[in-house]
Amino acid sequence: MQSATAPASGRGRNVVVVGTQWGDEGKGKVVDWLTDHAAGVARFQGGHNAGHTLVINGKKTALQLIPSGIMRDGVQCFIGNGVVVDPAHLLGEIERLEAAGLHVRSRLFISESCPLILPFHVEVDRAREALRESSGAGKIGTTGKGIGPAYEDKVARRALRVQDLKHPDRFASKLKDLLELHNFALAGYLKAGALEFQPIFDQAMKLAEQLRPMMADVGVMIDKLSAQGGNVLFEGAQGTLLDIDHGTYPYVTSSNCVAGNAAAGSGVGPDKLHYILGITKAYTTRVGSGPFPTELPIDEPGTIGHHLSTVGMERGTVTGRARRCGWLDVPALKRAVLINGLSGLCLTKLDVLDGLAEIQVAVAYELDGRRIDILPLDADEIEACKPVYETFPGWSESTAGITRWDELPLNARRYLERVQSLIGAPIDMVSTGPDRDHTILLRHPYKA
Repeated sequence: MQSATAPASGRGRNVVVVGTQWGDEGKGKVVDWLTDHAAGVARFQGGHNAGHTLVINGKKTALQLIPSGIMRDGVQCFIGNGVVVDPAHLLGEIERLEAAGLHVRSRLFISESCPLILPFHVEVDRAREALRESSGAGKIGTTGKGIGPAYEDKVARRALRVQDLKHPDRFASKLKDLLELHNFALAGYLKAGALEFQPIFDQAMKLAEQLRPMMADVGVMIDKLSAQGGNVLFEGAQGTLLDIDHGTYPYVTSSNCVAGNAAAGSGVGPDKLHYILGITKAYTTRVGSGPFPTELPIDEPGTIGHHLSTVGMERGTVTGRARRCGWLDVPALKRAVLINGLSGLCLTKLDVLDGLAEIQVAVAYELDGRRIDILPLDADEIEACKPVYETFPGWSESTAGITRWDELPLNARRYLERVQSLIGAPIDMVSTGPDRDHTILLRHPYKA
């Protein structure tokens, strides 16, 4: 029987990259770095609520829906069936990249099974958040881009999908029924304006002509590429603690962000996933509402939280919102290791800790007099958890841009070694800056 950690003879090796915190861990940079060894990169969940910022030779590029592999010439990019697609946004992103000189349409392939995000999904999303806030229930913290309502239509088996764009009559019939349903909610419950059929239909048909050449059976294409010896990288969005099933529900996203969904969300078997790389910051951040046991105040200059926020430039790629910041959370990481079956970790933004006299790590929680070693699944319990910290001496030397382990300050190495022993998974990579070359490699995911 073929091992799940080794490809069959002659086939490519496949790596899954997932976030292990509440997103924003630096996945885009790591994916871009790894695509030097990949023939294809596949997104398998989420939508354009995810943002990956890449810095290459000092130039910053923000991607939301298109896989990060697009920044490498010759790499094929796949948007799998687990992704919800706003066609207007997708084409806008393509046009921006093409204006920067990249070849996109010849290398981008979109699963015909992707559910579509349409204008009424956006209106429902925003109106719900406004209603929650006005009623005192508090916002979930969505990006307001229609992601959740689009996934709801998928699960309810009424979604319009990419393949429907090829059939105008079928699209029109399904759109009328779906629009009637959402207009009923918008006008009758959410107290927002109803939308008209014709503008939505006309825009969709106009966009369909541009999307048609990129429509594909993504699962078959990935399998064929792998069979020819090409390595594939599966790029997750958001993070494990935002997973719809395993995250801090209800303060989560609307999709499965964990490694197991790389198979279901792209159309290949789990035996094709050979190495799982988890990405974690050297500290913790979160955007939006929800429990955050190690959170620190970020507004007061001179505080640790303010240092992490400003030195780490912690603002959301998509929303621009300031990220909440706190110390590294080992119980949360242990949950991520368990759920994803991590082969190894890449720890990012180590350089943000430079200059701190002391560094703390939450090694456990205290809850009702009990010691908790792994993140609970109940958001109210997490809210009540008090971190149990272990303190480490900091370092005054700069780690920015370092590419060799033995060049790191001694205290930085000791910090990383202790984190590795606490979480029970090896640290195979360390990122010391935003550029793709600011990376320490200890064990290569494509060669492990």
